[in-house]
Amino acid sequence: MTSDFADALASGHPLVLDGGLSNQLESAGHDLSDDLWSARLLAEEPEAVTAAHLAYFEAGADVAITSSYQATFEGFARRGIGRERAADLLTLSVEAAREAARRARVDRRLWVAASAGPYGAMLADGSEYRGRYGLGAGELERFHRPRLEVLAAARPDVLALETVPDTEEAAALLRAVRGLGVPAWLSYTVAGGRTRAGQPLEEAFALAADAEEVIAVGVNCCAPEDVAEAVGTAARVTGKPVVVYPNSGEAWDAHARTWRGRSSFAAEQVRAWRAGGARVVGGCCRVGPDTITSIARMLTVRRP
Repeated sequence: MTSDFADALASGHPLVLDGGLSNQLESAGHDLSDDLWSARLLAEEPEAVTAAHLAYFEAGADVAITSSYQATFEGFARRGIGRERAADLLTLSVEAAREAARRARVDRRLWVAASAGPYGAMLADGSEYRGRYGLGAGELERFHRPRLEVLAAARPDVLALETVPDTEEAAALLRAVRGLGVPAWLSYTVAGGRTRAGQPLEEAFALAADAEEVIAVGVNCCAPEDVAEAVGTAARVTGKPVVVYPNSGEAWDAHARTWRGRSSFAAEQVRAWRAGGARVVGGCCRVGPDTITSIARMLTVRRP
């Protein structure tokens, strides 16, 4: 699929992703402890979302990932928000990132990736790190397609099918994204060289090799130590540009709803990921603007 974003990837110039939206919002004093996570602010304080995106653009990010990761019709319904209003909020997630791009005082092109998190994100119980929810591929496709339709209609530069824990959900997403007219990347969450559900990465990435809509593949929301192997496998199996944005290295305790451990993310790792085929590099949970600035500096070939 051709698009300006696909052309940017094909040029070979690296692009810098943003970092964790939730930690940036929390650092600004916002409470994200409920089940909607950062998506709650779309309804209550959208300007805060724009400000968080702006902080990353001005830190050196080329691409902002929207606050729609945990924004679903089902999740909003549990808060008494109807489908029409929920669709408006999904659209607003893209508009908030676009507004941040307009405000950013930078001299490079900026991009917006519309996040579509996994089914487990809607459950808000950590099951996106396990997968295999007991649903069939058809049920998962019916869950994802309406949200993807709304996000695609908001005209982001790319759809971020992210934090996918298993191949069954990946297959459902690949069907759900067909015919939307917006390119996508497919990004798994992995551990120890396998998906979170335990499938080999060769099998996982092979699903996207011939998917026209998918212009990049990769991993996110994983330990930095798991990135290098995944980059090599993704590039070899698909021949497509690779996107990587790991966590800080800390571990999420779903029961306590807190992060534990120490950061192991070092910007110096980016050079190895880049050499292995990564074309889009950033951070996920607990990675902030300072680290994104370091990543941008490590990628010494500046973007046009």
